[in-house]
Amino acid sequence: MSPVYATFGLEPATRVGAVLADGGYQVHRDFVDFVVDGSPLLFRLAELDAVSPLASDLPPAVLDAQVRALLLEDEPPLPGGRFVLYGCPECADLGCGAVTVVIERDGDDYRWRDFAWQTGEHVDLDRDGYHGTGPFHFRGPAYRAALTALLDGNAAAVPSRRVLLIGPRVGLLAKLAAALRGIGIGADITPDATDVPAGELGEYGAALTVSEPQRGALREAFARTGTVLVDAPAPVVPVLVAQLQQALDRAPAERRRLTALTATPYAAEIDVTVPGRVQLAAYRVDRFRRTHVRTVLDAVLGPGHHRLPLDPRTVRGEAYLVASTSGGVLVAPVRGASARD
Repeated sequence: MSPVYATFGLEPATRVGAVLADGGYQVHRDFVDFVVDGSPLLFRLAELDAVSPLASDLPPAVLDAQVRALLLEDEPPLPGGRFVLYGCPECADLGCGAVTVVIERDGDDYRWRDFAWQTGEHVDLDRDGYHGTGPFHFRGPAYRAALTALLDGNAAAVPSRRVLLIGPRVGLLAKLAAALRGIGIGADITPDATDVPAGELGEYGAALTVSEPQRGALREAFARTGTVLVDAPAPVVPVLVAQLQQALDRAPAERRRLTALTATPYAAEIDVTVPGRVQLAAYRVDRFRRTHVRTVLDAVLGPGHHRLPLDPRTVRGEAYLVASTSGGVLVAPVRGASARD
């Protein structure tokens, strides 16, 4: 009996970084995800914060080795013919856990089977297997063409993750630039971008200015280059980081876990496309311009529209909500919040 074939492809993906409440960083990683039957494979692994070994920041020799392994031109790195499909985005250490799979040839074609979560040299499929995921049979020519395109430079390009910050080089923008660089996003600061050539502006995926008059003058210039200008920047560095990451996200709606976020002092409303862990943090600025942050949700949400109650005391005054998953982030101001602190 001939196998049922799945389609195989690759597409750019992102693990969003973040400035954590304790001052630490969660690194931003761009990588290439596997697309099986038209859907990112990572979407089938609802609670997973991981990246594929096809990361955009790998040296060419390392990327070449990863591709050759997936083509079975190199020996498997783990016993039992197992290969790593997704690993820790911070250190890539197997001890942090990884999704592994057996890859084997079937004539001219390829088969992926026995998906599992692995933290050591050997794996217990009964306990740690992803039951119901795979096996997948891929036609050899399409499989090889997608992977070798990475080596030929013909794969879909990863959008620029450089941002331009416009305004004084001291204070808020200096802290923002440091935070962005800390999570792996390039950031440049210029006091005035009105005379920057369009070709240079186009090298940035997103931009932000703290000057309202300059924002209006630059909006048309950035629109011509495809650079996204953040319209209403928040006065809080972690929220600004999230706003810029949202601006950098070029994925179509069907490829995003989160598609909409709105907030009032009493509820947040969020739209989810596929099951996954969602974290919702509330940031507010008090009358002394101090920032307060509180996690209001950390749970796995299913697809659909969700209405989440909020404590008005958590979001009084000037406040923002940041919703994040491993692959995306959304920011929303809290509309109609009380001015009392």
